[in-house]
Amino acid sequence: MPGRNIDFGKFGADGIKGHEAVARQLDALAGYIATPVTARRGLLARLHYLTRSDRARSAAREAGLTATPRTIRAWLAGTRRPSRASLAVIEQAYRTVRREDVARYLLARLNRDGRGTRVEIHPLNQSRVSPPHQRVVAFRTMNVRRWDRIVAAWAAGDDSALDEAWVDQVVDLGSQWGQYEYVTNIGFAA
Repeated sequence: MPGRNIDFGKFGADGIKGHEAVARQLDALAGYIATPVTARRGLLARLHYLTRSDRARSAAREAGLTATPRTIRAWLAGTRRPSRASLAVIEQAYRTVRREDVARYLLARLNRDGRGTRVEIHPLNQSRVSPPHQRVVAFRTMNVRRWDRIVAAWAAGDDSALDEAWVDQVVDLGSQWGQYEYVTNIGFAA
């Protein structure tokens, strides 16, 4: 079993960690609000999402949105504008609550009653690596049947747990799994 890459990019290879690509794809599937939080429409959409019910308000408080109800009403009415720090907190709370809300749905769609989901792994970019140091790394596909740990780590925002859960799946590629620790993209649909 190969070890983890210690000095990635030393010869010019380019890519991102596999678990980061998985998180990026899960974020795309989560369907976040496209309008930025700095625009009035984006701010209102996020605040409405975070304050639509008692459960949403408590989840927003747990996610770090500690503004008073009076302040939130003023933001919604447009009489006050949140600071940059408050906008960042609103965005982070929104993403956290949205991840928690869609995690169960995504998990059911990705597991598909034990059939799993086909995942495409696009290898790292070696265009800047000199020919003697290049290695053959092919495009791979695999079927991931157990998404529970991956989706739970993504929903919790735990990078190290997501990395471990993803590596546990990539090991199914056999002795060459270490070649796919860094990738250009990982694609799948739910």
